[in-house]
Amino acid sequence: MRAMRAFHSDRHALPLPPGHRFPRTKYRLLRERVASLDDLETGEAEAASDADLGLAHDARYVAGVASGTLDAAAQRAIGFPWSAEMVERSRRSVGATVAAARAALADGVACNLAGGTHHAMAARGSGYCVFNDVAVAARILQREAPLRVVVVDLDVHQGDGTATIFAGDASVFTISLHGAKNFPFRKATSDLDIALADGCGDADYLDALERALAVLAGAHAERPFGLAFYLAGADPHEGDRLGRLKLTAAGLLERDRRILDRLGALGIPVALAMAGGYGIDLDVTVAIQAATVEAAISAWHAWRERARRAAPVLPAQVALAADNPGR
Repeated sequence: MRAMRAFHSDRHALPLPPGHRFPRTKYRLLRERVASLDDLETGEAEAASDADLGLAHDARYVAGVASGTLDAAAQRAIGFPWSAEMVERSRRSVGATVAAARAALADGVACNLAGGTHHAMAARGSGYCVFNDVAVAARILQREAPLRVVVVDLDVHQGDGTATIFAGDASVFTISLHGAKNFPFRKATSDLDIALADGCGDADYLDALERALAVLAGAHAERPFGLAFYLAGADPHEGDRLGRLKLTAAGLLERDRRILDRLGALGIPVALAMAGGYGIDLDVTVAIQAATVEAAISAWHAWRERARRAAPVLPAQVALAADNPGR
């Protein structure tokens, strides 16, 4: 593969009422910003089917979303008014994470330019999350081959849906660093939760991240992970409307680099999802997430270089080197 692959679903517009705080244009702006990056190949995701979604979600919930027959309270919990476009966009956002996971297994690193819908539980949506893209993708890949998965969720909000779906499942290890006093106000239990105080800045955050990475490495040593999902939320940023933490853009980029470097060193392929980001200035959020994509491209290059160095030397190559000692 000559470029890192990234998948998108933003061409399916999400109709929202005026003043709605979900940043629906962020995904298009991010795709347009990274489209000219070297060594990046973007493609539109296919929609996840009912059968795909049913691997992580209750069939009645999937049918209710598809038909628009959820009750009013369930639709309010999602946070979007129902529309056919909402359903299609949600299916394709899942499809983009599935595609990124497949590409990561083949190439080492790949990306969904949206995704990270970690509040969706098996039988209900929540917090702008209709279907849980990571949970569905993990189940699809596990259906095809024995695979232990780690989810590294660095959105500012705890991944309660993901933690609940995988509770008690030793084949998936869930890690969440999140604001202690932020949504959801009733937290689920991940395999590792690190709750951060309001106002947490770069140094304290990165210290917490190092503790999480040490746990990840220990769990990998006991029983190796075959795939990681990394939710690279921009909402811990100091300029986020919903975040309550105080990370700088440089701190977030350092976070990304540490995660990707550690996963690469452990030989764990990684599929990224962009997760949350609700900046007062949306251009700042887009810039943060574009920097995450660039860090992923660098990690993809490092993965390729490690693979090249590890490749066996064929007898014909040995003979060629002997005949051409100066080369």
